[in-house]
Amino acid sequence: MTDRGFNFREFRSLIVRTWPYLRQELPHLILWIALRMLLEIIWISAVLVTFDLFNNKILVGERLSPAQAAVLFVDESYQLSAEELIASSELRQLIEAEADETEPRDEERRVELEAQISKLDETQRKTVRNRFLVLMAVAAVLFFMLAPVIDYYRTWILQRINQYLRVTMIERVEHLSLRYHAHAQTGDAIYRVYQDSAMITNIVEKILLQPIVATFTASFSFIVLVSFSWLLGAMFLLGVVPILLIVAWFTPRLQIRSRRARESNSQLTSRIQEAFQAIRVVKANKALHVMESRFDTDSQRALDAALLLRGEFVLMGTLIALLIGAMMLAGEFLLATWVLEERATFLFGVVALVGFAVWNYGAFMAARDRISEFVWNGNDLIRVWGMLQDMIVGLERAFFLLDLKPEIVDDADAVDMPRPIESLQFQRVAFAYDAEIPVLRDVNLTAERGSITAIIGRTGSGKSTLMSLLLRLYDVDAGSISINGIDLLRIKVDELRANVAIALQQNNLFASSIADNIAYATPALTREQIVAAAEVACAHEFITDLSDGYNTELGERGSKLSTGQRQRLSIARAVAKDTPILILDEPTASLDAETEARVLANLRDWARERVVFLITHRYSTIQTANQIALLEDGAIVAWGSHDELMADQEGKYRAFFEGEIAVAAGMGGSAR
Repeated sequence: MTDRGFNFREFRSLIVRTWPYLRQELPHLILWIALRMLLEIIWISAVLVTFDLFNNKILVGERLSPAQAAVLFVDESYQLSAEELIASSELRQLIEAEADETEPRDEERRVELEAQISKLDETQRKTVRNRFLVLMAVAAVLFFMLAPVIDYYRTWILQRINQYLRVTMIERVEHLSLRYHAHAQTGDAIYRVYQDSAMITNIVEKILLQPIVATFTASFSFIVLVSFSWLLGAMFLLGVVPILLIVAWFTPRLQIRSRRARESNSQLTSRIQEAFQAIRVVKANKALHVMESRFDTDSQRALDAALLLRGEFVLMGTLIALLIGAMMLAGEFLLATWVLEERATFLFGVVALVGFAVWNYGAFMAARDRISEFVWNGNDLIRVWGMLQDMIVGLERAFFLLDLKPEIVDDADAVDMPRPIESLQFQRVAFAYDAEIPVLRDVNLTAERGSITAIIGRTGSGKSTLMSLLLRLYDVDAGSISINGIDLLRIKVDELRANVAIALQQNNLFASSIADNIAYATPALTREQIVAAAEVACAHEFITDLSDGYNTELGERGSKLSTGQRQRLSIARAVAKDTPILILDEPTASLDAETEARVLANLRDWARERVVFLITHRYSTIQTANQIALLEDGAIVAWGSHDELMADQEGKYRAFFEGEIAVAAGMGGSAR
């Protein structure tokens, strides 16, 4: 487990890498940001107007500013007259001078000026109140209708981005060589695709959308705050410094904790996948306590890592909250002092547009709310930065899959699959999963159209690996495989695999209908073609006996069927693909003798114009083949028909046949 802290260069590179997934949604993102900013402007402006209207106009009866009169659609009688405006301006100047102690307090002049400024009468105050309530009701309805729509629009954009990344990850994983899948943990890949990929939506939201909106809101609130008092603005700017120092100290710690948490959760996902996949083996061996103990250990490790990560978040948040609380208390103390002194606001000529020329209760409420807006939007940015450290780790893990380069790729001059296929050759083929342990060495084999070639050998001799090379699930380390003389490496991978069908002993089926399972590789098949393939595999009879026939829904991995039925469906799926090359890996291992004979007879007829490979141990299946290749320690040690190979009394094929196959078939040493 790597403990690496924050690296700005890596962070920037990671963010840049999200651009391809954002580009297609960029117009929507820009529109959402514009709508969200417009909503914030409307909200803050409405709050400023509302506080003054309610506290100073409705409750106290002061006359309206021109902007307020326009909003409420009232005439000039509700506003201050020209003479009253002059008196009001002089009164503000007098209050400001007294607050700065540049002039002595002149109570007589203040009373005289206040007397010149008339107030709203009772009828006017009721009119203002009623229109204010109507205005607030309309604004609330519009706001609460618009806000959910904008929020839904954001979710729609983010999920489209996440969907694009997940699909890209799956496509990349599917194109990786089996070398990767042989060593990778399935649960880890699942966790990366399902959980880590979701970090791109969080990255977009937390790095792009939320910071833009929060920065805009905090900046707008700060500007309004400075218009009330420059001292408040300076105080809160200075207060940001210790907060940034705390954030800088916690950043590398958060990334380290996050990486440990995600890796432990990935390991837990792998453990869960392993537990469900091996449930039959676990129960059969009375090993439930072993599995439960392992799961408990991994689960506790994941829980501890998650709690430590949350602990770092809580500690950082607590320290910042203490600083924010102190700043807000200091700010409110200053506001209360200025209200008591009736001090003029800093930019009273601007703020007076909404009525706050001097510090009063309405100005106190409006300024306090702007402090809250500024502080808590700033706090949101800090919280986002903390969460971002976890998201960066998650996105880094998601991009890990995208960084893996597929080993199996088309050449620049790749050609289409040759048609018709006349011959298929393995020439001096060598391959190893690990360089020190060769699996195949110097394999030579030729198969002609219309032939059935049986590949036999003991477990681990390289039979399935040989067929994997034919499908280019791996590429050869040495030698070549060619079709009609064209090297496999020069044939387009998709073209190659589209022309090879395979039926595996594992019988992987899907939780869908029988018809869908047969047509899995060729979804455009008609029902008649599906039935024809099932008849070749001797599956039609048992399918029609089911209540819903071909429309019968299978359980997970075909759990509703017997092993033999699943194997016949697997053969039917390979036949339905109707390809010139067919690979059957132990195709009849789970069939009874009678059904096996029928299936093999059908396959012989079906394969007259195709190249067929059988991987098998069964005597009856081997007898179907035109030629047999015996693999031993990765090399072909015997090659020919069954009769030719059995004629060699000292040959390796005869020894293998009599020692393993004939005994398994119950024929003993007398088999010929």
